Amino acid sequence: SGAVNSETLLGRFIKEIKQEEQSKIVVATKFAALPWRFGRGSVVKALKDSLERLNLSSVDLYQLHWPGIWGNEGGYLDGLGDAVEQGLVKAVGVSNYKVDRLKRAHDQLKRRGVVLASNQVNYSLIYRKPEENSVKQACDDLGITLIAYSPIAQGILSGKYTPSNPPKGPRGGIYNAEFLSKLSPVLNKLKQLGEKYGKTSTQVALNWLVAQKNVVPIPGAKSAQQAIEIAGALGWNLTADEVEELRDIAKRVSPVVGFPVENL
Repeated sequence: SGAVNSETLLGRFIKEIKQEEQSKIVVATKFAALPWRFGRGSVVKALKDSLERLNLSSVDLYQLHWPGIWGNEGGYLDGLGDAVEQGLVKAVGVSNYKVDRLKRAHDQLKRRGVVLASNQVNYSLIYRKPEENSVKQACDDLGITLIAYSPIAQGILSGKYTPSNPPKGPRGGIYNAEFLSKLSPVLNKLKQLGEKYGKTSTQVALNWLVAQKNVVPIPGAKSAQQAIEIAGALGWNLTADEVEELRDIAKRVSPVVGFPVENL
């Protein structure tokens, strides 16, 4: 019901704003590759159901939420192609795809004349696996935009948390006091650069990702204030030396474990 409500509310919001503002909105949604969703038809049906709730005729981006590890992956990719050909979506993408899966998906869609537009993966200053496992390079080579989720590491790079004030709940078991102590040099450098540019640590961490080129970070915002802060990551640039200095400092911290599907 949460998905239904959020899509309905988003559709209502789009309908109620000024006509000239509607063209600025980009709507993306995902298909969850669940084992009981069989083949290409389920991909198209799920999108049509979303469009009905959104009260839209099409969306800008439709993505597979994770690889089709149940053996349906080829059918799911065909479904993405069908959605494009039926005019239900302008661009399609995948999520958590490693290099070999990414290339296969790209080639399968290309044979139909459909462009694979994006690959959404976990990527931040302190989780650089897309660089290490060649996913970033493959995206660059194939013209696929890398969408970075958890770009501020679930809020850890905002500077809000310290060894004496770790996050609550499940995040506290990952980003505990010991990890935050080791992360202090990174957080201190983000703060230092923020003071230099008149920016927050969050804005510096996001700008670092943008500096990698062909990367679109998607930080979550729970308030208007956070949305404004996120927008402040744009319109300015860290220097090349600062980008590399941040990477070098971050390399001294062992990353947390990422989403396991990316290893399949």
